[in-house]
Amino acid sequence: MNKNHSQVARLGFAVAGFKRAWVCEASFRTEIIVGVLVLVGLALWQPARWCWLAALFSLMFVLTAELINTAIENICDALHPEEHPLIKIAKDCASAAVLMANTNGLLVVIVILWWGKS
Repeated sequence: MNKNHSQVARLGFAVAGFKRAWVCEASFRTEIIVGVLVLVGLALWQPARWCWLAALFSLMFVLTAELINTAIENICDALHPEEHPLIKIAKDCASAAVLMANTNGLLVVIVILWWGKS
């Protein structure tokens, strides 16, 4: 395995992963669409600057968690396609991480709506 890839090649791998998640993961597409809608809402509402930072960090956190969840699911399925209690725990924990990230996103939106115009 050659790990001496150029930065351009590494960026290509990342873009390929992003595209694959977009094609294969409905949750990823939904999270991107919701994120874009939140950002459009912010543009129309014009809250304080900190709201943009909070929303962008939260959106990136959600998408990162979803990408890691997708990677874990794919590794688990490739290595052990049959059901196994430890594989189930790994996949459930990865899914719980996505739930936590999405809950964080919802709380950030609530805080922005509550204090965003202050």
